[in-house]
Amino acid sequence: MENSKTLLCISNYFKGADFLIQLKNLGNKVYLVTSDKLKDEAWPHEHIDEIFYMEGQDFEWNLEHLLLGVGNFMKSNKVDAIVALDDYDVEKATYLRENLRISGMGQTTGRYFRDKLAMRMRAKSCGIPIPAFCSLFNDHDINTFADSVEAPWVFKPRSEASASGIIKVYDKESLWIHINEMGNNRFKYLLEQFKPGDVYHCDSLIFEGKILFSLTSRYLVTPMEVSQGGGVFRSANVKYNSEDDKAIKKVNEQVIKGFGLKHGASHTEFIKCKETGQIYFLETSSRVGGAHIAEMVAEASNINLWKEWAAIEDCLVKGTKYNLPKVKKEYAGIVLTLSKFEHPDLSSFSDPEVCFKVPLDYHAGLIVKSDKQERVLELLEDYGSRLAAEFTAVVAQAKVTNLH
Repeated sequence: MENSKTLLCISNYFKGADFLIQLKNLGNKVYLVTSDKLKDEAWPHEHIDEIFYMEGQDFEWNLEHLLLGVGNFMKSNKVDAIVALDDYDVEKATYLRENLRISGMGQTTGRYFRDKLAMRMRAKSCGIPIPAFCSLFNDHDINTFADSVEAPWVFKPRSEASASGIIKVYDKESLWIHINEMGNNRFKYLLEQFKPGDVYHCDSLIFEGKILFSLTSRYLVTPMEVSQGGGVFRSANVKYNSEDDKAIKKVNEQVIKGFGLKHGASHTEFIKCKETGQIYFLETSSRVGGAHIAEMVAEASNINLWKEWAAIEDCLVKGTKYNLPKVKKEYAGIVLTLSKFEHPDLSSFSDPEVCFKVPLDYHAGLIVKSDKQERVLELLEDYGSRLAAEFTAVVAQAKVTNLH
């Protein structure tokens, strides 16, 4: 095809099928680098020109080998763009772009979307409200923080995804016990004041530095609560043009602009402090949200984040203008839990608002939609209780031993 471009996608997890399919449908050559452990996953092979496999899973990848492999690939193929489909692939993509001088996000900007300490330092410099935080480099700084900032506090791994590895502490003695247990890994964590409140996420599409689409949603049960205590994850988009919607989108614009994300998709989280109502920035990413949030967003808005992100990448490599499809304003919500059954029977969840059932093994989950937010929230409450009683499997959070 005359205007065909070559895009190299990196995904350490099985995800992004809609992205890969859309890129191919738009007339491009699509290549994928993934883990050899994912060879048997249902990748859309007919829409991928070739798949290359790396040994190991994620942090086990040898970046020098990855660079050599891509460098050899480029001897006979002109790569127009490199795209990271998951959080953990951002470093790999920025490393390749820097070394191979391919346009796109570099390593410094990439850290703002992977390293939680870099995020906070950048947010602070941009005047974006954030909970009090401290790096773990210097003992005096840590003691000053503990003596001046009210507990509880949370340790957060700087480069893990979602709520993985978060530890909550309530006093200075416990704080130092945990720090000493971390040993030489302490610099890979940050310390932050825990702010009780409602947690929101804003899912966006960005082109030429402008947010063309965003949808604000609230976690009814947060990923941190689920990962640490088990239970049923729930989220739903908020009332359009409500005070919360406008406040979240305002801070989201500050984040996207201040952090320098020029193009693509973003999933950004915020907390509304229970005591003061202040909106605080928590973390951001330069990818589509996980846990089937993309499907929830699509049901509420008619915008498939994966497909539109692919369309944006297509426009960038071809030098054309991106046009967002018509957006609808309805309401959707997701309810999702680990299941004690490999293939849970969800046939009893038969309300007409059910529009999607999560296809993952050992997961029970549904998405519902309605033109009335109250109906969505009602169903999520009912379904959450039923899923917990009939399907939920509680698995202890694995201790994070290999930090990114």
